[in-house]
Amino acid sequence: MSRHGDISSSADTVGVCVFQYPMPRLHTNEEVIENAKKICEIVKGTKIGLPGMDLIVFPEYSTMGIMYDRQEMFDTACAIPGPLTDMFGEACKEAGVWGVFSLTGEQHEEHPKKNPYNTLVLINDKGEIVQKYRKLLPWTPIEGWTPGNLGTIVTEGPKGMKVSMIICDDGNYPEIWRDCAMKGAELIIRPQGYMYPAKDQQVQVSKTMAWCNQVYVAVANAAGFDGVYTYFGHSAIIGSDGRTLGECGTESNGIQYAQLSISGIRDARANDQSQNQLFKLTHRGYTGVYANGDGEKGVAECPFDWYKTWVNNPKLAQEMAEKVTRKTIGVSCCPVAGIPQPTEEEDELLELTNELDLS
Repeated sequence: MSRHGDISSSADTVGVCVFQYPMPRLHTNEEVIENAKKICEIVKGTKIGLPGMDLIVFPEYSTMGIMYDRQEMFDTACAIPGPLTDMFGEACKEAGVWGVFSLTGEQHEEHPKKNPYNTLVLINDKGEIVQKYRKLLPWTPIEGWTPGNLGTIVTEGPKGMKVSMIICDDGNYPEIWRDCAMKGAELIIRPQGYMYPAKDQQVQVSKTMAWCNQVYVAVANAAGFDGVYTYFGHSAIIGSDGRTLGECGTESNGIQYAQLSISGIRDARANDQSQNQLFKLTHRGYTGVYANGDGEKGVAECPFDWYKTWVNNPKLAQEMAEKVTRKTIGVSCCPVAGIPQPTEEEDELLELTNELDLS
């Protein structure tokens, strides 16, 4: 049984801690290294207070902060593995815990010609990097990270629990959760640097996706103010039934800790019926199919036209999205630095389309 409120863990439970780190504002590699040293001390100190802790998770941007200056972003972009991951690995090894750490950014293969990646690393209790994930869906139009190219990944984590990682805005897309879950993830870790005004929506979406995918969710969010944004915290650990096991408030350096049952989630996925979304999606309508004498497995084929289009003709899928939204990446009513504004002709066409509903 998963549980909350104690400092222990057992052979059947993974002790997970989410640490609500205050968003740093840094400018140089030297400052990043000093901040990383603080994170390493937190890993070791938190393990003393939570002896059952198997895994600690830090928020997006917690290592480097947001480099609002483009040159500083390139100057501080790191290699993986490298000095920062070496430091985190030593801390995990010394404390005997696994850790999830944010690196914003990781140098592009064509560094410094192209923008870095927004990357997470999962490091085991031997100090080894066992998963590297690059953010697939950067928070446009503000974030300029190169979109990730490694896909979603599932790794055998502490005590054999299967772990995937996503980052912040990734979590607003149901597809990424389902991709992780269908690959076998039992715990999806979502470090984020999410700010107001989107607090209510972000708290809700992680709980909803836990329920829809029968998966544990660990959210580590930032807190505080970095001179530009105010981060709402509310880091949380969520059960596979979508109910919150523990949730922080808005405080800096807050933690939540829970024990996640390995046998519990596997039993639920194997034996739950009416709300077993992972099974039912690919065994569609099996009760009626069986009653009709048409087999025991239900309908396996995907019934969703747009997903078929996206796989087989991505450009056409993009056009379909543009028909219900817009054709340009910028909007003239609210310009964003670095994003081209639509031409006058494009604006006039959009206005006409909206008025006449000719899409």
